[in-house]
Amino acid sequence: MAGTTLPTPLYGLYQEQIGFSELTVTVVFAVYAIAVITALLVAGNYSDAVGRRPVLLAAMGFSAASACCFLLESGLPLLFAGRLLSGFAAGLLSGAATAAVIELAPPGKKARAAFAATAANMGGLGCGPLLSGLLAEYAPWPLTLVFLVHLGLIAVACVLTWLLPETVEDPRRWPRLSPQGISVPPGVKGVFVPASVAAFAGFALLGLFTAVAPSFVAMTLDVHNLAVSGAVVFSVFLASTIGQSMTPKVGAVRALPVGCGVLVVGLLLVAASLLAASLPLLVLGALLGGTGQGLAFRAALTLVSGAAPPDHRGGTISAFFVVAYAGISVPVVGVGALAMGLGLRTAGLVFAGCVTVVAACAGAYAALHPPARS
Repeated sequence: MAGTTLPTPLYGLYQEQIGFSELTVTVVFAVYAIAVITALLVAGNYSDAVGRRPVLLAAMGFSAASACCFLLESGLPLLFAGRLLSGFAAGLLSGAATAAVIELAPPGKKARAAFAATAANMGGLGCGPLLSGLLAEYAPWPLTLVFLVHLGLIAVACVLTWLLPETVEDPRRWPRLSPQGISVPPGVKGVFVPASVAAFAGFALLGLFTAVAPSFVAMTLDVHNLAVSGAVVFSVFLASTIGQSMTPKVGAVRALPVGCGVLVVGLLLVAASLLAASLPLLVLGALLGGTGQGLAFRAALTLVSGAAPPDHRGGTISAFFVVAYAGISVPVVGVGALAMGLGLRTAGLVFAGCVTVVAACAGAYAALHPPARS
């Protein structure tokens, strides 16, 4: 997952080298999200049939191919190809890895396993920009070294995955793909709808920080240190992981509306940072928004995975991630398009306002209609 966010602090360097607009940055990012959604729709339930391990290894193969595209990068085509392959990797990994970690856990530790899975997901996404920002600022070969390091990490992950036991009973040998669309068992829909809308709003915040925050830090705040840009993005994912660790104490049913409320406060602080051109406010908004996103996200995933029948768990979780990743792609491209005409600050304010409304509605609905009773 760290590989999917490695390019985040480097987009400014790519803009100088290749020459493209802020809209192109968000489109490059959206290509990744579209690839994630495509993989989830086409193969989201494939690990339920073929087994978790083959799908995880295939995901890491796509991730390695993505790193090679960035190493060979000579223009926008390979940049797009790298993001596309990275999206396929994340799409295959999201549902299969989450299901595998939960299934590998002993009976009394399923909740801890769900936290391990989501913390690895968010922690990896946060470590990507932190790692690339530090290496690009303080080490040689800013557009090369980080992807060589990533290839080494993939090699280690492949060995560990190969040694894991298979958790799917009687896996079939390479069955045909059966694209599922967004397939959710009827008994799960009462939980799925409020949970997935909350995830959409939270992932929209993550998308803003991953795609646009480095540009805002450089262009509006005049901070050009890539390590600082990477750390700002890292802060929202770190806070998300902390929020996820708090979910069991709050309880999944209560954490969903509470997380949405904290997310709303974080979005308002992000908007305030845009108006005041304040880095401390931006970081505070990232920390609060990330905490709310983490609370709501883990609660949502726990409720959805707990309600899904075992033979449809991988597909149901993948459908959940489809909605979540739509939150990353659609609003962020809108920010890029608005920034072309209105400027980055105004576009960010419009984004913050829209996502605040979605998060507030999701939180209010979850509070009035607790998913456990649906």
